[in-house]
Amino acid sequence: MVTVMAATIPAAIYGMYNIGFQALSGASNGGGSFTNDWHFIFINLFCNYNPNSFFDCFWFGACYFLPIYAVTFAVGIGWEMIFAKIRNHEVSEGAFVTTILFALCCPPDVPLWQVAIGISFGIVIGKEIFGGTGKNFLNPALTGRVFLYFAYPTYWSGDSAWTALDGYSSPTILGICLLYTSDAADEEDSVDLGGRRII
Repeated sequence: MVTVMAATIPAAIYGMYNIGFQALSGASNGGGSFTNDWHFIFINLFCNYNPNSFFDCFWFGACYFLPIYAVTFAVGIGWEMIFAKIRNHEVSEGAFVTTILFALCCPPDVPLWQVAIGISFGIVIGKEIFGGTGKNFLNPALTGRVFLYFAYPTYWSGDSAWTALDGYSSPTILGICLLYTSDAADEEDSVDLGGRRII
């Protein structure tokens, strides 16, 4: 468990920073506008909306991630405690890993009631119904994620999937790069990519 937590905590920290960096960078470039949902009650406490500030980016992302993790943790550990009481055994430390993994695979603007339903389904159906730790063949975090993906597809994929800003989109790195065949191989400022060139 220590190894998994040591791997997921840096991922969570970087994820929180990246959410803020993407949103604040897009806003500073004049693209789109913020949604001004309930997250901004907390974001406005300490954020100066500077994409070059690590703290501003981290705080912006933390205001999205930490509520998801708090709900996941409370509901997930609650289910673990209920089943531990019924079966007269200790709470499995794997529940802590399940909660952080589930929270990390949720989109930042997921409704918190869906987080509660997803982690409940994952732990009860994906783990406890088979007898608990060591007897389940499904990963509870991914079971909950898959359940939400199929139960609420418009929230988890498609056109309404989360973006950092309303009305803002930009091309991917592949959309920015111009790839062409090696017929124009005499360009000096391009890089050979095995029969293709990138400008």
